[in-house]
Amino acid sequence: MGKEKFKEAIYPYDEWKIREESFDIETNYRDETIFALGNGYIGMRGNFEEGYAGPKNTSLQGTYLNGFYESEPIIYGEEAYGYAQNSQTMLNVTDSKIIKLYLGDEEFSMFAGELLNYERTLDMKEGVLTRELTWQSPAGKKVAIKIKRIVCLTNKHLAAISYEVRPLNFSGEVTLVSALDGAVTNQVNEDDPRVGSDFQGQVLNLVDKEQKGNFAALTQKTNNTEFELVCGMENQLETESDFRLQTDQPEQMVRANYIVEAREEETINLTKYITYYTSRDYSADRLLPNAKDTLKTAKEEGFNKLLTTQKEYLAEFWQQAQVEIEGDKALQQGIRFNEYHLLQSVGKDGKTNIAAKGVTGEGYEGHYFWDTEIYSFPFFLYTKPEISKKLLEYRYNILDDARQRARTMSHDKGALFPWRTIAGEECSAYYPAGTAQYHINADVIYSLKRYMEATDDTEFMLNYGAEMLFETARVWADLGDYIPGKDNQFCINDVTGPDEYTAIVNNNCYTNYMAQMNLEYAYQIATWIKEKHPDVYRELKKQIELKEDEVTNWKEAADKMYIPYDEERKIHAQDDSFLDKAVWDFKNTPQENYPLLLNYHPLVIYRHQVLKQADTVLVSFLLGDKFDLEQKKRDFDYYEPLTTHDSSLSSCIYGIMAAEIGYHDKAYNFFMETARMDLDNYHDNSQHGVHTAAMAGTWLGLVNGFAGMRIYEGELSFDPYLPEKWDSYKFNVNFKGRRLEVEVTSGEVTYNLASGEELEFYHQDKLVSLEQGQKISCDLDGE
Repeated sequence: MGKEKFKEAIYPYDEWKIREESFDIETNYRDETIFALGNGYIGMRGNFEEGYAGPKNTSLQGTYLNGFYESEPIIYGEEAYGYAQNSQTMLNVTDSKIIKLYLGDEEFSMFAGELLNYERTLDMKEGVLTRELTWQSPAGKKVAIKIKRIVCLTNKHLAAISYEVRPLNFSGEVTLVSALDGAVTNQVNEDDPRVGSDFQGQVLNLVDKEQKGNFAALTQKTNNTEFELVCGMENQLETESDFRLQTDQPEQMVRANYIVEAREEETINLTKYITYYTSRDYSADRLLPNAKDTLKTAKEEGFNKLLTTQKEYLAEFWQQAQVEIEGDKALQQGIRFNEYHLLQSVGKDGKTNIAAKGVTGEGYEGHYFWDTEIYSFPFFLYTKPEISKKLLEYRYNILDDARQRARTMSHDKGALFPWRTIAGEECSAYYPAGTAQYHINADVIYSLKRYMEATDDTEFMLNYGAEMLFETARVWADLGDYIPGKDNQFCINDVTGPDEYTAIVNNNCYTNYMAQMNLEYAYQIATWIKEKHPDVYRELKKQIELKEDEVTNWKEAADKMYIPYDEERKIHAQDDSFLDKAVWDFKNTPQENYPLLLNYHPLVIYRHQVLKQADTVLVSFLLGDKFDLEQKKRDFDYYEPLTTHDSSLSSCIYGIMAAEIGYHDKAYNFFMETARMDLDNYHDNSQHGVHTAAMAGTWLGLVNGFAGMRIYEGELSFDPYLPEKWDSYKFNVNFKGRRLEVEVTSGEVTYNLASGEELEFYHQDKLVSLEQGQKISCDLDGE
């Protein structure tokens, strides 16, 4: 189906920077997302330090902590057994970004006086957000202002702001006000179920304040979860002029007022160090001492040291993760921006994950979905595998909650991972597109399997992975049945696959294939542990009360898994009933009625052949060795015209498969949309936060799409081609502790084993073996 996809570029093309050269009220809301900073824990939207006096609905003041949430009972008009009971919503926390500037009695504002020049820059190599401007007050005073902000990638609890002011045509009193504001609220869900929460008013309550000299802190506590939060600041003023400090504590704030007798052309610099600690990580009595220690150390090191450390961390990250595209600056900028935001969004502590909007906005309430395992996980696995390990640790750490959910869903054994969650409890109030998506279990295990193939981390499998694997296999074994009408094949009924425009169906193709993988892998690993690590096997069997016949039942269910297939069309049926429905009337659907979910009752959508996102086509990518090329092409040709791509998860998958089957123009167009989805706001909702899964999909689109990277049963292979509009592209893959550089140019591809021991892989059908430091060039046609 054909929706218009491409828009004019919003930001100037720059390979390492996102630049804004003017201030625009109309785009400010979106810009606050684009210029957000984070470190996987703290997230700060690109709000102005001085505040925002613009019209309603053109800004969202937001600071977030990954995994810090409030919970309330979910209110249903009609409730039934097993519905999710409680919400979990990532909170907008203490606003620590505040630095106000006064020239005498005149307050600096983007909405007063005159902006003589303005530029804001996100530097993705340095890891810093800079805003530089010259402002003239209504009375004619001119100042040059330069503000640098960082959220430290090497210390999850620390952020800092450097605020420089230089009077240009006057001497006199200049006041800088550094504050913490605890009077914060979350965005309220109005018309879009993807946006905001149901909280009314403030849910983060003030417990205590402390202020002494340059230091101040607020302690707050949530109503229901009773989590405590301490936000602290330490200010440092540098000036050659005389100044005095006044402190005050209005309502839910603490403020430090630096009143400077400024002189013309002399720079005043205020550095603000900021920290957050919560009782989700530490005991409540340690929060304030930890905050003080962190701020003291940061102040001793200084802002420039933080900048240096940030740059060094990013230099290592870009060495591993960088993708270089010659011939298309727009895509080069887009993929770097996406990779940078993925790094800023992902939890790295084993207790947090990566939310659908990262830590840049309140869309989807800060929940974690399958987006992590199927889209974001591979990017980290093949660039920074230590982060992918932490994402799997998170799933292990919520395994007890998954067991409880399985019991609620009437499974006597096993674990069912939540569709939407922060801390492990299922939070999806709409079960047809939530709990019914049982494939989340197989998605987690798919990541585990890929992790093992890429790292050979036997210790992780023995200590954590096997338990997750066996518990998820138990649920599949209990969920399905051998149905006589299907030749006694193993069928899985009343589930929802990835396509959320088709719900509660029998034998969703994606789900059955992935469940089969889950069951097969569980049997393989059980057999391996039993043979190679019998003591571990005995202990694990005892721990989860595993019976030997369960393991053989997994193998039987996998072997007899029913896969829906239409012999007439020679395609995989998305489910048992999909092909019996009428095709959606795309021709007569107005453009403004997309996305369909906001304009049609779910039942209207469910009655038709229409897809929100890749479903059968997705499994033909993930388990590609189970499909021959002609089958992939037939499935693609049937389902792609039926897909609205109303989900941001869709385009990258169709792009990858278009590349594999030879639809190169389509592949490029899908890739382009994914690569600049947020920078060019293709879905008109980037103001609510970035699309982290689509960002990861950009990397997948290049590496798995254009470069044709596949890993089947532990064997790495490539089948690359060069898009016509590019001169070359280059990327790195971390595989089994080796770093392989792949560069594709006109007519050939060069493989360079940059680090690690000998590596064997396939270029198309040719086996390649490289020693460390060795390069080999191959023709794109296979020679």
